[in-house]
Amino acid sequence: MSCTLSAVGGSVVAPGEELRSVPVHGSRPTLEAVAAHAGVSRATVSRVVNGGEGVRKALRDRVQASVAALGYVPNRAARSLVTRRTGAVAVVIAEPETRVFSDPFFAQQLRGISRELSACDLQLVLLLLEGRTNHDRIGRYLAGGHVDGALMFSLHRDDPLPSMAGATGLPTVFGGRPGWPGAEDDPDLLYVDTDNRGGARQAVTHLLERGRRRIAVITGPLDQTSAQDRLDGYHDALGAAGADPALVAHGHFTAEGGERAMAELLDRRPDLDAVFACNDLMASGALRTLRARGRRVPEDVAVVGYDDLEAAWADPALTTVRQDVQGMGRMMAGLLLRRLGLAADGVPPAGPLAPVVTPAKLVVRDSS
Repeated sequence: MSCTLSAVGGSVVAPGEELRSVPVHGSRPTLEAVAAHAGVSRATVSRVVNGGEGVRKALRDRVQASVAALGYVPNRAARSLVTRRTGAVAVVIAEPETRVFSDPFFAQQLRGISRELSACDLQLVLLLLEGRTNHDRIGRYLAGGHVDGALMFSLHRDDPLPSMAGATGLPTVFGGRPGWPGAEDDPDLLYVDTDNRGGARQAVTHLLERGRRRIAVITGPLDQTSAQDRLDGYHDALGAAGADPALVAHGHFTAEGGERAMAELLDRRPDLDAVFACNDLMASGALRTLRARGRRVPEDVAVVGYDDLEAAWADPALTTVRQDVQGMGRMMAGLLLRRLGLAADGVPPAGPLAPVVTPAKLVVRDSS
C-alpha cells in the first residue's frame, strides 16, 4: 500500500516523454530544482509531494521520477505548514516496558502497525505506560499537536487514556473491544479485535471432545476485555454444569504468572486433567510447572493456549487458538489512515468506517 502523502521512489516517465537534465548545486535539492527537472511549475511539484489532488497522472509520474532522480527530501516542517499534519502517529501501549518487550504479542502487533504507517511515510511514536503517574504525561503529549492520530491497545477498564484522546479530538483507533463506560454508545468509535469468546469456546470444546472433564483455566487481567471474553468463552463451553471456582486461577498474561497459577491449581485440584491458558505465555509457564510436578502432557494433563505466536516451538508443541496479531496491527493502522483521509494509491477506500472483529481458529498440536 502506498499513500498520496509521500513521494514515491523510482523513475517513472510517461511514454514518449523525457525528463529535463538540470544541474543541482548544493547538498539539498529544492522544489525549484525538481520543477525545472520535471518541466513543471513549482506549485505542481508542491501539490505532488504534499499529497494534493488535481494533478494528472502523467505529470505526477514526472514529478515523482524527478524527486527520485535528484534525491529530493521534503522539508517536514515546511510541509506540515501546508498539510497541517505532523507526519507522526502515536502508538500507546498501556503496559510497562518489561511486559511489552517480553511478550511476542506486542512485537507482532507493532510490526503490522509499522509496515502500514511506513507505506504512508508516517513515523511511529511509541508511548508506554510505566505507571499511573504517566497518564498525565501521555495526555499532554497527545494534546500538544505532536501527532496526527493515535493507536491505543492493551487498555484496562478504568484507563483514562481514551477520554483524554477524545477530549483533544485526536483521531484514535483502539486495539481490543472497548470496555470503558460509555464506549458502546459512541457511534464513531473504531477498534480491531479478534473473537476472543468464540476462540475460547473452541479451545474448551476441543478438550471436552478429547474426554477431559476437570478443565482448569488460567486467566489474564479481568479488567481487560480480552481476558474477560476468554473467561466467558470457557464458561460457555462448559455449559449449565458450570466451572468449579477451584479450577480458575489468574496468571496476568505472563509466563511467570502462568507458572504460579498452574501450581495453585494443582494444589487445589490435583485431579485436574486439562488446562486452558488464556495466552501462550501463561501456557508456557503452566508447562514448566507440570513438568516440575511430574505430570505428563497430554497424558495426565492436556494444555491449550491462545495466540499461536511461538506455540509450535513449545515442548510438547502447543495446541492453541490462532489470532492474526500482525494483521490486526495493520488493520488498526489502516482504519486510522482512512480516518485521517489518507488514500491508498490516491483512491479513497470504499465503504463505511466500522469496527473489525477477526476470526479465531483452533490449531491442534501435541499438547492436547
